[in-house]
Amino acid sequence: MNKSRILGAGHYVPERIVTNKELSEMMDTNDEWIVERTGIHERRWYTPGVDTVTNMSAKASRMAMERAGVSSKEIDFIVFATITSDYFVPGNGVLLQKELGLPSIGALDVKNACSGFLYALSVADQFIKTGMYKKILVVGAEIQSSGLDKSNEGRSSAVIFADGAGAVVLGAVKQDEPGILSSHLHSDGSFAEELYCIAPSSSGKIRISQEMVDRGDFFLKMNGNTVFKHAIVRFMEVIKESLEHNGYAKEDIDLLVPHQANLRISQYIQQKLGLPDDKVFNNIMYLGNTTAGTIPIALSQAWEQGRLRDGDLVCLAAFGSGFAWASVLLRW
Repeated sequence: MNKSRILGAGHYVPERIVTNKELSEMMDTNDEWIVERTGIHERRWYTPGVDTVTNMSAKASRMAMERAGVSSKEIDFIVFATITSDYFVPGNGVLLQKELGLPSIGALDVKNACSGFLYALSVADQFIKTGMYKKILVVGAEIQSSGLDKSNEGRSSAVIFADGAGAVVLGAVKQDEPGILSSHLHSDGSFAEELYCIAPSSSGKIRISQEMVDRGDFFLKMNGNTVFKHAIVRFMEVIKESLEHNGYAKEDIDLLVPHQANLRISQYIQQKLGLPDDKVFNNIMYLGNTTAGTIPIALSQAWEQGRLRDGDLVCLAAFGSGFAWASVLLRW
């Protein structure tokens, strides 16, 4: 059986920087309130007519392929994680395949929100383990800012979410080489309505209606307190699960890359695990929460900054809408 390894990572974020001061001009908030609750100072939002989920993910993918030393012709398959596809139908995987000019390879879309990239990485890992594919492009990308309620009513989520794309090239390697050790996936749909967006909806009388617009059904809704309480529990559980499954202790972690949901959550997990600052990677302070994009963007930046070295034990963990949570333990 083969083993899979991340051969290269890339990312792209929009040029537009949105500061907390700018948000305070849209809604009743301020820099102190936002930083205290989220740790975010600024984030990136897309520019309409310039940025799309497709072209952002293409830029991230090209960077990942270049760093991996892999040509587009070598890519066998695409697994694309997003909840903000450019079209309602089809999914973004085929749009990326077209944008990159790839041959008629398969493209699979994953809609697990904040945990989407880790679900996508796990799916790709299984394909490579079975020998079905040798090199897979795994992508997480979002444009969240267009779906935020930028009024006082929606400020708790509007100050958090942002836009961006990240990608990795996952390739087949020998069993004795570094690579993915295991992945662990979980969900609990009884909390689906604690973080969700109801429209457009295929189960109503019509997918889009004026009533939906008037009710604000197109805006992301989040019960922040409930999400926070469950996140700190599930993050710890799934990180410990990955370590115990592979016979490691928390002290063995060289770098923890958590989903960038909220800096306070990441700091709580870091404290509970007793990890020093140099063993945890955070970028939410200046990029916000890009949902499925956070972990691949973080991996790309961590590599750029020299914080990922060959052979490092790296733990990836995520929690979010669904509720769905996941972890992946790997040797870089």
